Amino acid sequence: MEWLAGRVILVWGFKRAILAILAGAIGVLALPPFGFFAAMFISFTLLVWLIDGASAAPESGWLGRLWPAFATGWLFGFGYFVAGLWWLGHALLIDADQFAWALPLAIFGLPAALAIFYGLAAVLARLVWSDGMGRIAALALGFGILEWLRTFIFTGFPWNAIGYAMMPIPLMMQSAHLIGMLGVTVLAVFVFSAPALLGTRQGMIPGIGLAVILFAAHLGYGYYALSQPEPAYASDKKAPVVRVVQPAIDQDVKMDTDADRTAIFEKHLALSTAPPTDGGKRPDIIVWPETSIPFILTDNQDALTRIADVLDDDQILIAGAVRSEDMGPGSPARYYNSVYVIDGRGQIIGASDKVHLVPFGEYVPFEGILKNLGIQNVVEMPGGFSASATRALLTLPSGIKLYPMICYEIIFPSEMTPDIYKADAILNVTNDAWFGDTPGPYQHLQQARVRAVEYGLPLIRSANTGISVVADAHGRVISGVDLNVRGFIDATLGSATGSLVDDRTRNMYFWLIIGGVALIALISRMGFISRMN
Repeated sequence: MEWLAGRVILVWGFKRAILAILAGAIGVLALPPFGFFAAMFISFTLLVWLIDGASAAPESGWLGRLWPAFATGWLFGFGYFVAGLWWLGHALLIDADQFAWALPLAIFGLPAALAIFYGLAAVLARLVWSDGMGRIAALALGFGILEWLRTFIFTGFPWNAIGYAMMPIPLMMQSAHLIGMLGVTVLAVFVFSAPALLGTRQGMIPGIGLAVILFAAHLGYGYYALSQPEPAYASDKKAPVVRVVQPAIDQDVKMDTDADRTAIFEKHLALSTAPPTDGGKRPDIIVWPETSIPFILTDNQDALTRIADVLDDDQILIAGAVRSEDMGPGSPARYYNSVYVIDGRGQIIGASDKVHLVPFGEYVPFEGILKNLGIQNVVEMPGGFSASATRALLTLPSGIKLYPMICYEIIFPSEMTPDIYKADAILNVTNDAWFGDTPGPYQHLQQARVRAVEYGLPLIRSANTGISVVADAHGRVISGVDLNVRGFIDATLGSATGSLVDDRTRNMYFWLIIGGVALIALISRMGFISRMN
């Protein structure tokens, strides 16, 4: 290991750049659909050694001295995000004649931008870099701060945060309930970086010892949480049977005529009214995916009548749809990506609109400038979608409350409002058909499951095509429909575990963890400077 560490530390030029990119790309094996979390030990061990060797000429200014660290972190991030997000380009091939030109921007441009966060993480770490355990604490500090910033800077895009690599299975997801995804991320970077100490020997015993303790606590708490008995529903509520419909409509299917739209609508109805499998109980709640209703529902009374015809009086349909809002004479209508609650009489009794829209998918940032350059939304909608100012909790006639998250809103812990503590389950409707048979839908599902664990709530997830599931409050999948499979699942919704901690407490724990690794890094740095002097 010492020989290997020396070779990596001293590598230079083009070989150093390639090695940094490969180190980042290897880490993607820890993410779905692979879930080989040990790959991150290779990635971060190499990154530590590469930063060890990231030095500039003595006469360089302070920016010049930090540049090698930034370049190393940026190259690592570029490899990680290209390997982990290349599938975003698939959405542009749905309408290739119009959007194929933007393929390089999706595959390389976005990763290049996101890699800046990891470049800055390496710079922050380098500012307090030392030898021994202090430098892996410094790296955990840098990544913790920059992954936190990635949740909200430029609307945020915390997809594939490093912490998810430490949570491939429910046993390893439970720590998120206590310290959140960001807290897990900080400690995961520390643990993943620990093998680097084997190559340089400095601080090896305390560093690896602490990493082993943290990893054992991570597994131990997971085992404890999963071994607890499931709580029962409150006496005024019964556990509902939920049917999740996955119609698997190809994204390139045209909806140019009323007949096309009616055919798609009828496919959803047919799956909704199919008899329960294995003689099971009739569903109380039926869930359709994002924008599953292929027309403006409030303008189509026949569709509401048709829904009333197929539902029993006490059944509820929850469906993704486009909602329009008339803005008055002379003003264009506004459109919202929404979810409707419809009762057995065909009445809309609840609705919630999407709050966090997808840039360039649902709206164009700096629209006045970019539209003049020919840049437009991937989703065809006059003027794009509008974002809702608030998220509405969906309360069903049975008293069950669902917290709605549309599409990728589920990846943002910061999108959760205090209403989530009143909810009985998280509802996530999405359309991952945009991304085809790629790692994207699997990564999206994992992040949705981790959100459920964080808040101790069951998850109802309906996707147009893959991957639809009902999961319990510990992230365990009760039943699901695989990617690209048309069908449905009927499952009894579990109860909430009851959150042990709230967002404020989780945030406090995150900053305490940040403070802890910062303290280790600073003490080590001061000792390192003293020895140099």
